[in-house]
Formats: sequence, structure tokens, C-alpha cells
Amino acid sequence: MIGRLSGILLEKNPPQLLVDCQGVGYEVDVPMSTFYNLPALGDKVTLFTHLTVREDAHLLYGFGNLEERKVFRQLIKISGVGARTALAILSGMSVVDLAQAITLQEPGRLTKVPGIGKKTAERLLLELKGKLGADLGAGGGAVHNDATADILNAMIALGYSDKEAMLALKQVPAGTGVSDGIKLALKALSKA
Repeated sequence: MIGRLSGILLEKNPPQLLVDCQGVGYEVDVPMSTFYNLPALGDKVTLFTHLTVREDAHLLYGFGNLEERKVFRQLIKISGVGARTALAILSGMSVVDLAQAITLQEPGRLTKVPGIGKKTAERLLLELKGKLGADLGAGGGAVHNDATADILNAMIALGYSDKEAMLALKQVPAGTGVSDGIKLALKALSKA
């Protein structure tokens, strides 16, 4: 019903905002990823929104881009994952990181988010496989084959961060075998 808000940012109290739209103040809950990218108080802000209507409340959730809103909507469809949990996931990891975790089926990356246990992480991976990882992950430089996934997992197992491992993986030519790929990735990281 309310798909987008555009107005003046009046208040910022994480995770809630107050946005004045032509004299009407809307309270909007946002993930921290959106919160950190907000303009200063008194400036114009535009948020893509999702309205949840419950028996006891109408709740409005806002997002800085359409991709975050799409992921939020996918997350709340999963049994046991409510809006608060979905906001926590989007606050704890970027959409690209979430897509990579789903593509690579890595529950450990999801359990790093506060409030996400092992069972919930596994449920998320199962429910979102093919829905989120494939389409969003492709846009974010996701893994294209098993060798690439193995190289990435090896780099993470060696103690490199996800960002470092992905950066090194970009230096490995497509179609490279696992052992050669690990060597090339390590070489790329040693130069950095």
C-alpha cells in the first residue's frame, strides 16, 4: 500500500526514523545499512517501504534501495523469520554477502548475525536457495562453479576475511583448477 516515502528527515533513533511527508510524520524502522547512509536531519530522504498490517499495529519498514526491500520481503516469507529478524540480518550483512552465503551454503556466515542460530541459518539457506543467491549473487560477483567455491572456502579457512577472499578470487582466471586457483589467490593476496 505504501511503496515509497519521500520527505524531510525529522528524527533518527536507531532503528527508527521519523519522516515528514507533507505534514504527516511517518515512523519507519530501517536496517542499519540504510541508517548509516541517511542524510542529515532536516534534509530530504527517499525510502522504499514495506507496510505490515497486524491486528494491533501498522508497521512501516524502510530501505535505501529496492534490492534491500526485495530481500526483506523474501526473508519474512520464511517460517520463524519475522520483520525484526529480517532487519537484523540486513543490518548484520550486505545483500551481496547474504547472496554469497546462500550460494555457497555457508551457515557460519549467517550465525555471525546476532539473533540467528544454527537452525535458523540452515532454514534460511534451504528456503532461499535458488531464490536469492542465484539472481542477486550473480550481480555481486558470486561464485560460478564448484572450483571457485572451493577456492573461496579455502581462502576463508586459511584465515582471510570474506572481502579479502573475494578480492583474491577476482584475480583467478575463470576455469582455473582448485589447487592452481588457491596458489594464484595466495599470490594475489601477498602482493596486496
